Amino acid sequence: MSQILPLMREDPSFMVVPVANESEAVSIAAGASLGGRPAAVYMEGSGVYVGSYNLLVLGKRLGTPMLLLVAYYGSILDKRNTFLYAFPGIHLIPILESLDIQYEVFKDDDSLEDKIKGAVKMMHAIKQPVALLFTGAFTE
Repeated sequence: MSQILPLMREDPSFMVVPVANESEAVSIAAGASLGGRPAAVYMEGSGVYVGSYNLLVLGKRLGTPMLLLVAYYGSILDKRNTFLYAFPGIHLIPILESLDIQYEVFKDDDSLEDKIKGAVKMMHAIKQPVALLFTGAFTE
């Protein structure tokens, strides 16, 4: 997952905004989305915990579409699973479900582009955040 940031910085179609934490990132993405710009937030799985209040209020309550690109560390398929990531990883999906955020787990790059396009269509259709969880081959 860490290889994606340099690519995004080089691509003029992306505006990469460094933030202090995931809660701030969700707020900025919500503002961009409400202003008519497509928005995505890149974070580790623990960032869902940090940003959960803003995801609930800004994402769900205000109906703000945003794509959450989440490094799903701590999943069973995480290649570098350690005590540091295991506990948050176990609880990531239940947290997303409690927030009623639709999600898809990616284990490899099979049909990756089609799935991302589908997630973007869904976030706009339901006017809510949608999460893409990257684990397995993406955590090497």
